[in-house]
Amino acid sequence: MIKRFFRRVLGLPAHAPQRVARDQHTLRREALSHGALKVCEVLRGVQADPGVRVVVFTASGDHFSAGADLKEFGTAPSVWAMRDARWGRDVWGLLRGVAVPMVASMQGYAVGFGFELALQCDYRLAADDCVLSLPEARIGMIPAGGASQTLSRVADTSAALATVLLSDRIAATDALARGFVDEVLPRAALVSRTEEVARTLASRPAATVRAAKAAVWAAVDLPLAEGLRREQELAALAQSSP
Repeated sequence: MIKRFFRRVLGLPAHAPQRVARDQHTLRREALSHGALKVCEVLRGVQADPGVRVVVFTASGDHFSAGADLKEFGTAPSVWAMRDARWGRDVWGLLRGVAVPMVASMQGYAVGFGFELALQCDYRLAADDCVLSLPEARIGMIPAGGASQTLSRVADTSAALATVLLSDRIAATDALARGFVDEVLPRAALVSRTEEVARTLASRPAATVRAAKAAVWAAVDLPLAEGLRREQELAALAQSSP
């Protein structure tokens, strides 16, 4: 069986951090499309709700994302169904369209999809037992959840190539050195520190935070002159917002 994490949304008061928690399940092929649909529903809800200030991705259990059983890749249609479900639902496009900060809080294994999800976030915390990996190259594939593009944006090209091509397991401290995560802390402190970061972000003026996020990401995708113009536009928008 391929083991993944199913997502559910926990209800929180208005203006509190929006948490996307994940319960570990064994997903059969027919559940994959539903899982992707659920993620999309959550993200669309976040985009439509002006009261959401921050999104936090967490996982119950020992691992953020234990990944798939590589023995099944290439021998069962489930891997293709999984990727079709992701692309068909455009999870990654929705993630990039979330205007509020997104935080990933990882423990244990963060493999494949989980690592790629974290790379789409704006701030990443890892417990000291966290291990990250993109295993696709071992079985003749490349990451198809955005990692080939996001790794070189959050770190550098050399680190991105080494991670994708070698498919090594990367310890949390090494991930911090490579720029893949922003903080490494003891497992026991992960939840409290995540809540602290989330509540700090949620306490900032919403328009300012959204504008700042948009301006920084514009620097990744736009030429410098155009990015500077975009920064000025966003700064004026933030100042004019109540």
